[in-house]
Amino acid sequence: MAAMQPFKGAKLVIMTILLSLATFMQVLDSTIANVAIPTISGSLGVSTTEGTWIITSFGVSNAISIAITGFLAKRYGEVRVFLWATGLFTLFSFLCGISDSLAMLLFFRVIQGAVAGPVIPLSQSILLRGYPPALQKIALALWSMTIILAPVFGPIFGGYISDNYDWGWIFFINIPIGISVVIIGRFLLKPMESMTTRLPLNYIGLALLVVGVGCLQIFLDKGQQLNWFASDQIVALAIIAVIALTFLVIWELNNKNPVVDLSLFKSRNFSIGTLSTSLAYMAYFGAIVLLPQLLQEVYSYTATWSGLALAPIGILPILFSAAVAKVSDYIDIRWIITNAFLFFSLCFFWRAYTFEVDGSFMTFALPQFVQGIALACFFMPLTTLTLSGLPSDRLASASSLANFFRTLAGSVGTSITTTLWANRASLHHAQLTESVTAYNPDSVAMYHQLAAQGLSTEQISTYINQQVSAQSLIISANDIFWLCGWIFIGLIITIWLAKPPFKAMGG
Repeated sequence: MAAMQPFKGAKLVIMTILLSLATFMQVLDSTIANVAIPTISGSLGVSTTEGTWIITSFGVSNAISIAITGFLAKRYGEVRVFLWATGLFTLFSFLCGISDSLAMLLFFRVIQGAVAGPVIPLSQSILLRGYPPALQKIALALWSMTIILAPVFGPIFGGYISDNYDWGWIFFINIPIGISVVIIGRFLLKPMESMTTRLPLNYIGLALLVVGVGCLQIFLDKGQQLNWFASDQIVALAIIAVIALTFLVIWELNNKNPVVDLSLFKSRNFSIGTLSTSLAYMAYFGAIVLLPQLLQEVYSYTATWSGLALAPIGILPILFSAAVAKVSDYIDIRWIITNAFLFFSLCFFWRAYTFEVDGSFMTFALPQFVQGIALACFFMPLTTLTLSGLPSDRLASASSLANFFRTLAGSVGTSITTTLWANRASLHHAQLTESVTAYNPDSVAMYHQLAAQGLSTEQISTYINQQVSAQSLIISANDIFWLCGWIFIGLIITIWLAKPPFKAMGG
């Protein structure tokens, strides 16, 4: 790593804003499409389930490119790769916005995800190198604010654009941010360029990574549609994914120039931090995808109002993130992370108890607001724990690998949540329908009540089916909320296996 002095004064401020904007842009792009999926799907003439591929296609290609970011940074330099990635991400944002078919959009989303992979891990690595060790936790807290704020503004922007403008603008808004970051970063970040090494490209490792992760994601995306293991295609994808990923681990552990530096898992804290972050993000991001679809399909919310219902999650992190960074200097950060997981589980259990057909806006917004406490105590402490004890020259590789698993977990969480929601809804629909008979006094009373209001037999059947479907979707969502809550309870045990001290990264 090139020797350099940390930035000071105005340069430090501008660098922080610049790197945070780049991160904000990419995370925003990952979440802004969530509430717009019904709009995009309708515009392109596809189902909502197919529309979720807009998220998962980006996630899987993004995860693959994140995994090789450490290699790219060593070969071409962290700053150079960061600026190229930001520029290409901006270009493909424009191409996504002008797409006129699902196939075209998915094609550009895959490439957009691939070129964007290095942005988040390298912005984190460059930021940490630009700050003195004593201020690195503050730097991470400020940087984490962008990861927190982007999912807040994403649903609002996505909803407002979907309701009032062409959906293409959810991608076009990246363009001015991306251009600004590239132009200013080209001059400001030049002194921070890292040393490069002419490493040979590990083609076999890269091929195994692409095949393994790609087949795994397609397996998760298409499983429900093709009836899982009843389909020969799904069986083949599962077998290929298992074989490719198994050989990837064996190959990378025995290669002098691994495309994915799996030796980082020899660090106890890196292993525990990465596992905890990935599982937590899987549950958290799956809910981010589920909630706007639930609000729009069951409660008839517009995309804008679903975004506003999710937005309160960002209020408390804005107020408390810097304070959490300060407090972490004096208490064991495992207590802070434990607090985060407890509040995550509390809010998921809260939703499972309160979500009903006649739920009000506050029923959805209030748990989001309280969950902000969990987010304020989540990203910075877990990142500190994950990277603690690693030398400076491994920060880029460590950040890349940790973000790879986090991003892949978010994509897997989306697929699992979508599948579970549909399957559990079908099960609950069948169970509820069994009670709608001529022998059930409640069913008979409802039938006579609706008939007295002038509804025909066909209209009554349609109305009752709509009510049963809505109840089924809500109960299914509550099943998922219960599961997520218990996942966070289990993660509390995992986090206490990490070993202090949790010193400054690269220190």
